[in-house]
Amino acid sequence: MSTETQIQRMGDFIVRIRYPEGGGQRRLLVLLHGWTGDENSMWIFSPRIPKKYLIIAPRGISKTPLGGFGWQDANSKGWPSAADFNPAIDKLLNSLEDIDYPGIDSSNFDLMGFSQGAALAYVMAFAMPERIGKLAGLSGFLPDGFDAKSIPGVLSGKKFFVAHGRQDEMVPINNARSVVQALKDANAEVIYCEEDVGHKLSSGCFRGLNEYFS
Repeated sequence: MSTETQIQRMGDFIVRIRYPEGGGQRRLLVLLHGWTGDENSMWIFSPRIPKKYLIIAPRGISKTPLGGFGWQDANSKGWPSAADFNPAIDKLLNSLEDIDYPGIDSSNFDLMGFSQGAALAYVMAFAMPERIGKLAGLSGFLPDGFDAKSIPGVLSGKKFFVAHGRQDEMVPINNARSVVQALKDANAEVIYCEEDVGHKLSSGCFRGLNEYFS
């Protein structure tokens, strides 16, 4: 199987995919882009991801009014609620069942999400912790009305990476701090990187992300 990246259909999604290199333990990593992104938006992170990973970057389920794609109904107003992500989660899990690659167990996988993609990743982690290994949330937030305290201890034994910019005007920094507290309340261990950038990953947090997955 070629290790070069490919664009292909997987279940309900158009995905960009990179197959793993070498032998040994292999893992599945799903990259979840932000609002107005697509299957290419998160690929800047792929060179830093160990070659043991099968990387899949799906295109969001709906076109946005501004171009690109998102993970909620494009007609929804305001920030999404956890329930708004249910259609995307259902389609994503169904599509992952189509993966048939040696050494890959799609019943347990890692997540990396940016902005709205990070919010989707957080919802998945709380809803199905037994299926999520590592999680990196970049410039993300918790959905409206999401109450992490209602499920105490659900993330015990998990170690997550959270990164955010203090100058982020799209997703203000208090959202990231709330995420960190919610994860800790659920008994997760959190590696938190906060630096003076906007709605993007800083060079320092980029290094931390690399260390986290390595």
